[in-house]
Parts: sequence; C-alpha cells; structure tokens
Amino acid sequence: MSHHDTPLTLLGDLTPAEFMAEYWQQKPLLIRGAMPEFLSPIDADELAGLACEDGVEARLIEENGPDGPWQVSHGPFDEATFERLPERDWTLLVQAVDHYVPAVAALLDEFDFLPRWRLDDIMISYAPPGGSVGPHADQYDVFLLQAAGHRRWQLGGETAEDAPIIDGIDLKILETFEVEADSDWVLETGDMLYLPPGWAHHGVSETDECMTVSVGFRAPSADEAVTSYADYLGEQLPASLRYTDAGMAPAQTPGEIDDAALERMRRLILDTLDSPVQMSQWFGRVMTQPKYVDQLIPFDPPLDEAALIEKLERTPLHPAPGSRFAWRRDGGATTLFADGDGYPCTPELAVRLCEGRLIRADVLTDFPGAAALLAQLVNAGSLNFPLDDD
Repeated sequence: MSHHDTPLTLLGDLTPAEFMAEYWQQKPLLIRGAMPEFLSPIDADELAGLACEDGVEARLIEENGPDGPWQVSHGPFDEATFERLPERDWTLLVQAVDHYVPAVAALLDEFDFLPRWRLDDIMISYAPPGGSVGPHADQYDVFLLQAAGHRRWQLGGETAEDAPIIDGIDLKILETFEVEADSDWVLETGDMLYLPPGWAHHGVSETDECMTVSVGFRAPSADEAVTSYADYLGEQLPASLRYTDAGMAPAQTPGEIDDAALERMRRLILDTLDSPVQMSQWFGRVMTQPKYVDQLIPFDPPLDEAALIEKLERTPLHPAPGSRFAWRRDGGATTLFADGDGYPCTPELAVRLCEGRLIRADVLTDFPGAAALLAQLVNAGSLNFPLDDD
C-alpha cells in the first residue's frame, strides 16, 4: 500500500489518491480540522515586521483608504503606517513567507503528494474584523489554511475568463459576485479550504488577529510557455538552419504564398520544436526558476572541491531559502535542476538533494562524485552553509 492510499486528516480523511482524482483542479473542498491544534508559526507582530523589511513583497489593502476605496500600498512599510490604520477593514498580505521563516517553509512538507516544483510560495494575510481583498478569482490552485482567528469564506462558482472587474483600482475585484448555495462558511484555526483555479471567492475577517496561510501553486500559461521554450531553443539553433525549398515547382503567380510553401515552413517550425529532450531540459529549468531572481547569494569567492569537502566536514549544508530543486531522467542521463540551471547528476544523488534535508559529510561517501556538484550548487547560491554572522 503506497502512502498515497492512507487517509489524511489534512484532506478531511480522503487519501491523496482520492483528493487528486476528485478535487484537484476540479472543485473546492472545505476541510474542518485539517490541522488540529494548529499553532501559527508566525504571529501578527512578526508578520508586520517582515512587511517592514527591504526586499520582502508586501501589500496593504484598505477598503476605505485615505486616498480612496480599495487602496493598495506596497511595502516596505514603517511603524507609522501600522499606527495610523483604523480598527477594521484592512488587510496586510506578505508574499513568500516560507523564504524567510523556516517554520512556515516546513508546512510545505504536508503537501508532499503534489510535486514540489508545482508549489509557488506561501503567502500569509493578517486582518482585523472586516478585512478583505474583495471577491476575486485566481489563476492557480490554493489551499487556504486558517492560522489564527476566524475568517468567513463565500464561494461564487467558476468565473469566466472575461468576467468584468471593478475599474480604477489596483485589485482584480469581480463586479458581480453571487454566493453559491452551501458555500458560505466561517473557518476557525486549523480549518482549510482548497480552491481550484478560476473559482470566485471572498474572504472576510470576523475577528481580531485573523491570519490566513495561502499555499499557492505555479502553472505557466500557454503564452509564457510557448515564448519561453522558443527562446530557449532559439539560443541553441545555428543560423544556418533556415527555410529551404529545393525541388519546388515554378511559381504560378509570383505574389502567392502557396500551400506547399506554408507546409514547408510548418514542418521547419514543428520539427525544430518537437524535441522531447530539449523540452525536458527547458521545463526543468523554467519550473525551478526562483520566485525572486536576486534571492540566491553566490558563494564569494567560489569554493573549489577541496575547500568544500573540508568545510562540509565541520558544518552541514542546507538548501537556500526559496531555492527550488527538481530532477528528470532522459534515457540514460539524469539532470538535477536547481534554480533555473541544469546539472548532470546520478539519479540517487538527485533524489537525495531534492529531499530538502540537511546535507552532511556522509553524502560525500554515499554518493561518488558528489563533491564537485555540491561545490557548483554552493557557488551558485542554491545550497548554503549557515551564515557565520547570523
């Protein structure tokens, strides 16, 4: 019996297999007591403190702002901002809290029935009573875990791509929102709501210190995927590979683009694009792109293998906060993808590095050739030694 056939409290006693078959990307699921006895890994003051730091993506949404309704301001904030806020009807949103707070990152382990490369980040919102971001729909899957206080959620069903949104504000709030039958709930601490993409929802805080954890996922749009893959291939194609038409018949009328010409062009494009190995190399890179490019800090000056081995004997390595790892086997070759780059690797070592656990010196003896790869990953900033001055 695979562990994906074990009922999980997290999924309301569904097995991961049942959840994936019946709900994932299909319909919402309310789970009471998904994380019983849940204690938030971060409190309101710590969240506000993060929102005041440089480089942290944070937004403040005031329903009745000094400059108008649904006012959105972007961080970093200062204490004066929080001091002037009214007692209700505002929300603080902090993105990628898992990048800064290891106890928040640990929540991702609960979702190990989903590929880690599909995860985007964990956003946390804080609101006094009445705080909300308005009724809206997202283009990605999300698990909304109530971390503290109570929030009322109402669902409005699947929204059309072109559903009208309110003009003139910095938020995508739906113009019309009708609550579906039996889709109006108050979530308490430890309760969780899963929503597939495109499902209209509206959450309003009902208590002081209402905190909601949003575990969000990433899926490239067709538009992003096509242009990104074409760019990736284009960098590797020789200038000599061009449209050719040897053996064509004389032109009947000089201005016409005939069917045969179009078919030759179509074949050139499709044959160039249709390379499973190239697509695999591109996909691994694009799905491990860090959320924030400047997040990774390359080791400076770079370590060589000997220096890495010596340092690893004394102190373990850990994945950089926000770094993303995945792996793929193509034929006989395995590639480890880390933060948008690909590295040749053995399948065993790739699996080990994607586990996200601390890396100690035993990895060097267990996996031949590991030192060279670890040195590359440290130098790229994907793996870190604990900061000496932290």
